[in-house]
Amino acid sequence: MGLRRHHDDDSVVRFQMREKLISIGDDYWIEDEAGQRVYKVDGKALRLRDTWVLKDTSGHEVAKIRERKLSLRDALTIDIGERHATVKKAFIGIRDRFHVEVDGGEDLKVHGNVVDHEYEIERGGHKVATISKKWFRIRDTYGVAVQDPVDVPLALSVTVAVDALAHDRG
Repeated sequence: MGLRRHHDDDSVVRFQMREKLISIGDDYWIEDEAGQRVYKVDGKALRLRDTWVLKDTSGHEVAKIRERKLSLRDALTIDIGERHATVKKAFIGIRDRFHVEVDGGEDLKVHGNVVDHEYEIERGGHKVATISKKWFRIRDTYGVAVQDPVDVPLALSVTVAVDALAHDRG
């Protein structure tokens, strides 16, 4: 049962993720819209900080998402090769908002109903990705639609980080 398209933009890359599977020590797969496994999220239980590793189907590390040590606010770092980003929860109003500081690039904003998996990731006012449960009939499944394939590793890593920060971990 694949992702139901919400518009006809063929450049959008779509994935499906399972809710409540992001916990330390758990591994799970991110599937494409055809239901094929395309990325594995490997949860590592480490002493000093929580870590998730995003791997491709060959087992190569695509990104590493880690809890920041000695951080006053909840924050996770993302390492994608030589690129680095930090995801922080912004305490503004009732709705969850997150700010993603991208080293050497334009920052991202995450806004919407994060707990219910209905939110967007934006860069400079332009949508990078949409996260929604509405595209599925399967319980506990949500979709990630990324506007540009070049943003896939960052968008999926931000989704993992936001889910970890928004929900109880561990």
